[in-house]
Amino acid sequence: MSVGILLLTHPGTGRGLIDVATRLLRQLPLKAEAFELAFDADLDTMLPLASAAMRKVDGGQGVLILTDLYGASPSNLAQRLTRLGTPARRVAGLNLPMLLRVMNYAELPLAELPAVAAAGAKNGAIVDDP
Repeated sequence: MSVGILLLTHPGTGRGLIDVATRLLRQLPLKAEAFELAFDADLDTMLPLASAAMRKVDGGQGVLILTDLYGASPSNLAQRLTRLGTPARRVAGLNLPMLLRVMNYAELPLAELPAVAAAGAKNGAIVDDP
C-alpha cells in the first residue's frame, strides 16, 4: 500500500511534469495521474471526474494532491476533493523539483509528504547571481 499522487493543474502542466519525471526516474515509485482542468470548466461538473482520478491513484494510504496555483480553480477543486472521504492533502505551487522530491520519498506516509513537497519546491528555486 502506498500514497497516490494527483496533479490537479491548468491545461498543459500536469501531464508534462509527469512525463518529465518519468523520463528522469525511468519509473515512478508512486502512482501518479494528471487531471488538467480547462480554464472555463465548471467545478461542480468536474468534481466527480476529479474524484475518479483521485481514486485511481489511491494505493490505500491516501492521495497527495499537487496543484499549480493556490486560489485558482484547480486548487479550489482540490480543496473540495479533500472533503470527499478519501484521505487527501493538498499542496500548491507545483513544480518539477517538488514532484521529484515526493517521488524520492515514496516510503513516507501521507501526513509527512506535504512538507517534503514544499521543501522540494522551495529548495528547487535557485537564484544564480553572477
